Amino acid sequence: MSLLADAVARAAPAQAAGAPVLRVEGLGVRIRTGRHALRALDDVGFSLRRAETLGLVGESGSGKTLTALALMRLVETSAIEIDRGQVALDGVDLLGLPERAMEDLRGRRISMIFQEPMTALNPVISIGRQIEEPLRRHLGTGRRAARDAAVALLDQVGIRDAARIARCHPHELSGGMRQRVTIAIAIACRPDVLVADEPTTALDVTVQAQILGLLRDLQAEMGMAMLLITHDLGVVAETAHRVAVMYAGRVVETAPVGALFRRPRHPYTRGLLRSIPRIARERPAALAEIPGTVPGLLALPEGCAFAARCELATAHCVAERPALERIGPEQAVACWRHQHV
Repeated sequence: MSLLADAVARAAPAQAAGAPVLRVEGLGVRIRTGRHALRALDDVGFSLRRAETLGLVGESGSGKTLTALALMRLVETSAIEIDRGQVALDGVDLLGLPERAMEDLRGRRISMIFQEPMTALNPVISIGRQIEEPLRRHLGTGRRAARDAAVALLDQVGIRDAARIARCHPHELSGGMRQRVTIAIAIACRPDVLVADEPTTALDVTVQAQILGLLRDLQAEMGMAMLLITHDLGVVAETAHRVAVMYAGRVVETAPVGALFRRPRHPYTRGLLRSIPRIARERPAALAEIPGTVPGLLALPEGCAFAARCELATAHCVAERPALERIGPEQAVACWRHQHV
């Protein structure tokens, strides 16, 4: 099946997914470095419905992981501040909650799978105890029941000989097994929203397919919403219902996955799709590339951040930044020239 056909097949269920369980509006993150206050995320917005997967895509440095950490309230330090916007989980603004209340929700109603499982897991605590922790913290599960539940969760995520693995430490497991453990921890309390940050990046192709299949199966079983962060559009086509494209700290396009693959409306999205390798009987042409690089936070232009790399850019694009404009019931784009893409 082609990427487009796969994407179209994934798009249909999104229409019937209901009201959003997570709504992000106007999210902004500022980083202070010496005399400068840099705008790392600016006016980020999207929604996520129950049982739906939203793919968040973009080049490295576009702000995907920072967005995920901001949703979880794991980004705030003396130098990094969430200074605007709203993150509403079933109508409750997570950004306005006291830290203690956020701790009660984090891991129970909204959970995260981190990009690198070896750093996400505690190296000196057994696998079983790490899975037991959210069960005991959030659900008040007793020690023996939590131990049994940890073994059952390991079995649920496809780990054989789960009772023995529960006694192991992270360094004793393969990369694929460690990623399954982080998934078991994230789903232990059956969250409403699962944030998966590049969950297959460090894994070989076979294990990647297994992990993606596992996430789809768990989502179907539990009805949870999933924010899937990736730079791999093949993963998006296979897994997501809708897509939000990020560039330089902003969302520049949102669309159902089928519509995005059929006709991207932002020049950056079109460039990403053109860069996907394709198998052809004839001698393949050189891969298309997007010239230039994502601008640094100290060099963000006044107008469209993509203008310097865009073949359609005009003086208007350079001078004035476009807002994210709705162009259909499920589609929006931030581009002055989207009708020419």
